[in-house]
Amino acid sequence: MTSPERVPFVVGLGGTLRARSSTERALRYCLESVQRHGGEVRMFAGPDLELPMYEPQSLARTPAALELVKALRDADAVVVASPGYHGAISGLVKNALDYIEDLREDPRVYLDNTPWGCISCAYGWQAAVGTLGQLRSIGHALRAWPTPLGVAINSAEQIWSDSGELADGPVRDQLDLLATQLLNFAVSGAEAR
Repeated sequence: MTSPERVPFVVGLGGTLRARSSTERALRYCLESVQRHGGEVRMFAGPDLELPMYEPQSLARTPAALELVKALRDADAVVVASPGYHGAISGLVKNALDYIEDLREDPRVYLDNTPWGCISCAYGWQAAVGTLGQLRSIGHALRAWPTPLGVAINSAEQIWSDSGELADGPVRDQLDLLATQLLNFAVSGAEAR
């Protein structure tokens, strides 16, 4: 899938402040699948996303914010996972995504032509699907290319085993396919540049 000279770098961000949330576990599984298929990954989840509210007029950035922006600047693909809170993405994830504004004057403005994978988890299909749509719209606004597949997960269903492993076969297949799409599009985009 990937050439020996070019290993795609995929950045994942999302989750909640609750350790091992469904959203974080789904993101982690997707990134592990990217690694199994030959990609390099960096994950920003939960506490990694506890950043000051984004202020475009201020140039001051915490070390954590600088690390996130650098990883996104270097990314060949990005996958974002958000819980569906009241039918929308979480404030934690949205604030982290706002830091992409720091890429506005880069040679690759924002995430121009970057594959953008989306995962949403909510306790019910309405919030999961609505949140997925918002993530895709945000990707478009950032000039990224949302993958054909986005994964909406209904956390009210038995997705995880008692030991915390992904037990739902169709969800596992979707996250694996999302990982494959991210890698394939990252390689195609790199070859086109």
